[in-house]
Amino acid sequence: MTTQTDTVKTDRLLEEIADYVLTKEITSEEALQTAAHVLVDTLGCGVLALRYPECVKMLGPVVPGTVVPSGVKVPGTSHVLDPIRGAYNIGTMVRWLDYNDTWLAAEWGHPSDNLGGILAVADYLSRKNIAEGKAPLTVRDILIAMVKAHEIQGVLALDNSFNRVGLDHVLLVKVATTAVTCGMLGGTREEIINAVSHAWIDNAALRTYRHAPNTGSRKSWAAGDATSRGVFLAMTALTGEMGYKTALSAPGWGFQDVLFKKQEVTLARDLDAYVMENILFKVSFPAEFHAQTAAECAVRLHPSVVDRLDDIDRIEIVTHESAIRIIDKKGPLHNPADRDHCLQYITAIGLLKGDIVADDYEDETARDPRIDRLRDLMVVTESKQYTEDYLDPNKRSIANAVQVFFKDGSSTDKIAIEYPLGHRFRRDEAVPFIQEKFEANIHTHYASKQATAILSACKDPDVLGKMSATDFVDLFAL
Repeated sequence: MTTQTDTVKTDRLLEEIADYVLTKEITSEEALQTAAHVLVDTLGCGVLALRYPECVKMLGPVVPGTVVPSGVKVPGTSHVLDPIRGAYNIGTMVRWLDYNDTWLAAEWGHPSDNLGGILAVADYLSRKNIAEGKAPLTVRDILIAMVKAHEIQGVLALDNSFNRVGLDHVLLVKVATTAVTCGMLGGTREEIINAVSHAWIDNAALRTYRHAPNTGSRKSWAAGDATSRGVFLAMTALTGEMGYKTALSAPGWGFQDVLFKKQEVTLARDLDAYVMENILFKVSFPAEFHAQTAAECAVRLHPSVVDRLDDIDRIEIVTHESAIRIIDKKGPLHNPADRDHCLQYITAIGLLKGDIVADDYEDETARDPRIDRLRDLMVVTESKQYTEDYLDPNKRSIANAVQVFFKDGSSTDKIAIEYPLGHRFRRDEAVPFIQEKFEANIHTHYASKQATAILSACKDPDVLGKMSATDFVDLFAL
């Protein structure tokens, strides 16, 4: 007997994602080498976040004292959790300080947020395999999964602006994690389609926790929530739970009609390894990425202004439209989540200190009256050329320019930077700094012997790729 459901054509987007996960061979060595840098950089960001009690309090099992035999080990902690909660813990750690990689397009986001689900599932599967006398996954398997999750999230972001309808980009973390972890767990094409359909049916978080008057710390655990939800949906699909063929396109009831103003969600290009090859690293500063080049400009100007702060008449910042839309802020900033997403605050810190670190967003630093005094002197304008170059797929610049004018009519040079240190165009320049950042982050948390073991194992990407997933995770566990 043929049912109505049998005759419904599945949304093409769901099929394309499933086919990519199951059949696409990743042949780009550049993408895999970059993924190795992303892996250690992301875990280093997570380890650094363990210095902050507000992050640590979010970690661990839902019910204190829960024990999971052969469970997922959470880096930098003694927690051993189920893969869903493990994904939440890892995802929350790596996103807490807004210091992991970034992707900027019509939508923005942080594709390495998917590592929460990928690493948790890899560790879970590997320990399960070992218990059953099978081979564990390798770090190379993790890297391939990362390339695919980056690609799904990043290509969906190219032409589809969810922020313009008030939805948060962590929706794309959920979609990517769901697809990739379902494939890692052995899901069939139908099961991956079913799982991903649920990710869209889940709807999406509102962006209100990223904007005044509601800016708050949820933005630091939203990705952990999304990547863990992805693992849950993947595991649910593997039980045989049905999916929904037109989750996106159903007239009146699908995602597109209900939440996306009747726009079609599209893939701007075939899925391959483009996003990992072009990913943006946050090398120098833990700050929202649209402000990275402004921060770099401000740090360069620091020596010229630090002794003339009372003589400043105005500070001109020239930027691109996306920066104005999301991080151009005036008035009170209420917490670290508010401050690290404020173009003016970030620029002020760079001018004052000649550097920017995570502690600069905490209340103690924010009490310095000079910061708000400098913010009040800032004039932010858009350069149409910067906006065009930001959206140009062959450039993907994130340009800012900063110039300081003094009361006597003099001024500093206008410092303009198109491409931040973490951009693909500056990749060779950035790699040594990425490694230094990782080493510094590891030393904030681990005793010397364990830190040395971690750094030694992660030094050579080729050697790292052959390591078992369990051995890799064990390196970081306490």
